[in-house]
Amino acid sequence: MDEVGLRLRVEQFLAAYTACLDEDRLEEWPGLFTEHCVYKIIPYENVAQNLPVALMFGDSQAMLRDRVTAHRRANLYAPHRYRHLLGPLRVRAAPGEQTIEVRANFAVYRTMLDPADYGRSELFAVGEYQDRLVWEQEQLRVLEMIVVVDTAKIPTLLVTPL
Repeated sequence: MDEVGLRLRVEQFLAAYTACLDEDRLEEWPGLFTEHCVYKIIPYENVAQNLPVALMFGDSQAMLRDRVTAHRRANLYAPHRYRHLLGPLRVRAAPGEQTIEVRANFAVYRTMLDPADYGRSELFAVGEYQDRLVWEQEQLRVLEMIVVVDTAKIPTLLVTPL
């Protein structure tokens, strides 16, 4: 696949990824990852200091499914929806390599759905996706997604993946 074709496929994949979250199709979210994967949301401050502590972590598709189950059945949070905005992609794939490295800036707006704050939108998180994607059965899948948020001060409970 040529560079332009690869960039287009990666853009389509990330658009599908963010739509899955924005449209509250969380049960589909783990299927975008390989069986053995890494997903973490980590503050920039921790990355800069080489501290491994993440705000959210999963190292397998099964753990991501558990995260969705907890989100649906156990977590208490104000109803909301996300809207992701992605910046330009930086895609790097060495010839012959199976892994595609992707960097993309993001902003996530959160709109409240509970009666007290219905319709109030706010900037919820900004940062950078640092992804490693692979091909599985002719589909892109996430091998590793490190979501680096620019600050650890998130205005409320972080229950939904970014």
